[in-house]
Amino acid sequence: MGGAKVSDRSCSTVTLPSGQRDVSFRVMTRIVTLAVAQLHPRKGDYPWNLARVGELIAQLAATDPRPHVIHLPETVLSGYFVEGGVRDVAVTAGTLASDLDRSFRAAHAATAHAATAHAAPAHGALRAVDVVTGFYERWRGTLYNSAAYIRLGDGAPQVLHVHRKAFLPTYGLFDEERFVERGHEIRAFDTPWGRAALLICEDAWHSLSGTIAALDDAEVIFVSAAAPARGIHPRDDGLPGPASVARWERLVRDIAEEHGLFVSLANLVGSEGGKIFAGCSSVTGPHGDLRVRGPEWEEAVLVTALNLGDIGRARADTPLLADLRTALPHLHRALAAAERGERGGRAGHDGAAEGERVGSRGERDGREAASGAPPPMTTIASPAAAPLHQFPAVQVISAHARSQTPDSVGGPPPLTINAPLVEAWLVRFIRDEMARRGFERAVVGISGGVDSAVTAFLAARALGPDKVLGLRLPYRTSSPESLEHAQLVIDALGIPARTLDISAAVDGYLALEPEADPTRRGNVMARVRMIAIFDQSARLRGIPLGTGNKTERLFGYFTWHADDSPPINPVGDLFKTQVWALARHLGVPETIVTKPASADLIHGQTDEGDFGISYDRADAILQWLVSGFSAADLVARGFDAEQVELVRRRLDGTHWKRKLPTVAMLSQTAIGESYLRPVDY
Repeated sequence: MGGAKVSDRSCSTVTLPSGQRDVSFRVMTRIVTLAVAQLHPRKGDYPWNLARVGELIAQLAATDPRPHVIHLPETVLSGYFVEGGVRDVAVTAGTLASDLDRSFRAAHAATAHAATAHAAPAHGALRAVDVVTGFYERWRGTLYNSAAYIRLGDGAPQVLHVHRKAFLPTYGLFDEERFVERGHEIRAFDTPWGRAALLICEDAWHSLSGTIAALDDAEVIFVSAAAPARGIHPRDDGLPGPASVARWERLVRDIAEEHGLFVSLANLVGSEGGKIFAGCSSVTGPHGDLRVRGPEWEEAVLVTALNLGDIGRARADTPLLADLRTALPHLHRALAAAERGERGGRAGHDGAAEGERVGSRGERDGREAASGAPPPMTTIASPAAAPLHQFPAVQVISAHARSQTPDSVGGPPPLTINAPLVEAWLVRFIRDEMARRGFERAVVGISGGVDSAVTAFLAARALGPDKVLGLRLPYRTSSPESLEHAQLVIDALGIPARTLDISAAVDGYLALEPEADPTRRGNVMARVRMIAIFDQSARLRGIPLGTGNKTERLFGYFTWHADDSPPINPVGDLFKTQVWALARHLGVPETIVTKPASADLIHGQTDEGDFGISYDRADAILQWLVSGFSAADLVARGFDAEQVELVRRRLDGTHWKRKLPTVAMLSQTAIGESYLRPVDY
């Protein structure tokens, strides 16, 4: 936006672009008060999210000091993972500005009316405020993931800038480019307080994005993000939060420090179909210093003051941006050559001159001091002529020596977990997913094993013991120990419980199939148990919680449309060894944690006996395989070839069990292929 002027003097007048209402004001030392909000939007509900954001803006605009800017996360008005629902929630930037202004004014009026009715101090006149918000945009008939900088409360709403996300993640759990188009520009722009730039989530992962904004004179970069949390192993820096948060903190710190500017990061919180946003929003200063950091998982608003004078001090201390401006013309040539596909060769250099001689520093200093003439040169000695051990030995440090095992170097994240983090993460997951579906009660089939015990412990902490029903569902051949251990869990948590013997139901069917083998009989038991769990959930208006761990799911060690049927599973992305670690942290009775894992379908049966490999080794191999390493890679790193092949066959032979039924696609709107909506939309 042209026309805005900001003086570098300590006391200056700032004017908006020509043609807009004059809102000049005097800025002492250029202090900008910033509010960063990390929020949990309601998926696909633009009106509800709009009303909530408008209320928050009105609340913050009435505070003292009033924020100059309120920064909101990516897609805060719709939720992020909406898939084909983007077309339902996308709006134009002009519509968004009008809707936000109307919502802001309505919330302000309601607050003022309530204050008058209760004889409380009124908030006073409407006060102008700038808002940075993410949204799905409709522009020129095309859909984008965008962020807008909008000025509210100063006459008609003004859209000062719109940034369209340039880097669309389309890999792993992300599929953005299937639903929205790329933006193709990153620009800074003028505001009433200074110069800003907007980036959206993955834009910030490309260092060039921050550089472009800095070269365009941005003083503050606002990064709006919807970054799902990942990584449950302990962080190297000792700070709270998932491993992915540590990566984000490095990103914004590097952008700020390299370019000498402020970076504001606003991230979503809450669960969307099992992908959980951690929050941990932050503001980083131009020295790369963390000014304020938001909590994990919880909604919060961070308020801080930015002294824009810090930018000049930081750039004087470390003039990297000035160095870049100087080198830029030369770098342009190299960039142009790279874009043309020209492969660079060796850099130009002089070859060794025949008979070239060099003297020692001591000779040079002594002879020059004596005569003022250059010292005579001596021929360089061949390295072979140097006596052995002439110089001190240099310590050699091996990466293998610093790791626990040789096969861990350069591999996937460790299986070690930060148990308190995982507990908080999964408790939040259960609460959010239950609330999103409109349920308050959960039903857990408690088998006496560690997986169902962990699920019950997490559910009790998330919902309260009185909201969790524990079901014991024995068959006549079940181990009495399983019933006893299930009761230990029920007693430890104080949850309501029922015991429903499934023997009659199972035997009634199997009487018609007397030749059924143990596998078929076990599948019948598992499916009858799930009938009971779902029926009890319907009776209580609750939801069944799944208890299958990641190892079982990857091995296909479950009954299809039985163990895998519950719509919410808190432990399904934890390997068995990780479930054991979490169980100890939660206080699950030790006898349950230490006993051999068993499906308890046949007397004396154990999981590891069925697998032909221990959980400890299976988990390690699975972690490498699902992280993109081949069986040959693992064998080369020292894994046992037979064990690797055993695990690979189980993994590759059970993909079908982890998918919905295959449907013949006949139309352009096949469900799950062309008609795409997330589970929580």
